[in-house]
Amino acid sequence: MTLYHLLKPIIFRFPPELAHDQTVHALKLAQRIPLAHRALEALFHFEDPILAGECAGMRFVNPFGMAAGFDKQAELIPGLAMLGFGHVEIGTVTPLPQPGNPRPRMFRLLRDDALVNRMGFNSEGMYVATRNLERHGAGGHALVGVNIGKNKVTPLARASDDYVRAFDQLASFGRYVAVNISSPNTPGLRKLHDRAALAELLGALAERNRQLPQPRPIFVKVSPDETPAQLDAVVEAALGTGMAGFIAGNTTVSRAGIRSFVGGEIGGLSGRPLTLRARSLIAHLHRATSGNMPVIGVGGIMNAEDAYLHLRAGASMLQIYTVMVYEGPGVVRTLKQGLADLLRRDGFRSLGEAVGVDAGLHQL
Repeated sequence: MTLYHLLKPIIFRFPPELAHDQTVHALKLAQRIPLAHRALEALFHFEDPILAGECAGMRFVNPFGMAAGFDKQAELIPGLAMLGFGHVEIGTVTPLPQPGNPRPRMFRLLRDDALVNRMGFNSEGMYVATRNLERHGAGGHALVGVNIGKNKVTPLARASDDYVRAFDQLASFGRYVAVNISSPNTPGLRKLHDRAALAELLGALAERNRQLPQPRPIFVKVSPDETPAQLDAVVEAALGTGMAGFIAGNTTVSRAGIRSFVGGEIGGLSGRPLTLRARSLIAHLHRATSGNMPVIGVGGIMNAEDAYLHLRAGASMLQIYTVMVYEGPGVVRTLKQGLADLLRRDGFRSLGEAVGVDAGLHQL
């Protein structure tokens, strides 16, 4: 039993967002203390050559990343790299500061190994994120992705303006940019999955990207609640505008199979109940693009087997969040060790060889 598991009953007595805030403070402190920095790296370091690979031209030392939502203001990149993440996606960052939804807005579903959140893009805005990226943006071995979204008060018809503003301000600080059109907690946001609206948005971002001295890979973060036909429309828009790939996916509004009473709270559901839906979404996008547009798989990764099956479904990189709430910071090392063992067990010589081998087995 790890120290985290011994402390977990105490940690879980605190409201989830308060526990998260305390974790943020602890990581920020560890970043500033060289001795703590070295201790964490020694405790959590594990890399294996079989886990290295490439996604949209980006080389990574391992496929595991911290999903957007944990480090909203770009304050924790060095700390998360110390825990062993291969990439860190900051945000979602909005152009203007906004408080998000009223608290409480995050709930643990203990019987389901899940979370429900309705944070609502709480953000200090793109200028605060810029200052933090200037200070903390060098993630060492960890790639940095920048996740952008629109302000709640911005009409949907003007959404492109917000995304372009955030892109212009932040894109140069990330190795890639994620376009978040899939949060269930910003009213109307998922309507941007519609073909015409998405083509306009992605076209505007592609134009700005071409003007950069070094254009960035742009990934579209899609919802797990779309139909196959809606996803195919998203793929068509992404292909037509030169996007690099997809992040599949986000939290779900479905409550199928939930046993916890707080599962009735409004918001997006993450964790174990999302595993199979996320895997089917990954496989659908992999098939729809014939494997030519990489997918970053996120949702329901609770152990190394889940990660491995997401790769086999078509994910080139992976992201986690909820599993760290339930298993603690040591889970990153555990996942990497387990995934390396599974790849070798089945005769793969590299992570890339496993990507998409089971894409035909999973249907939405």
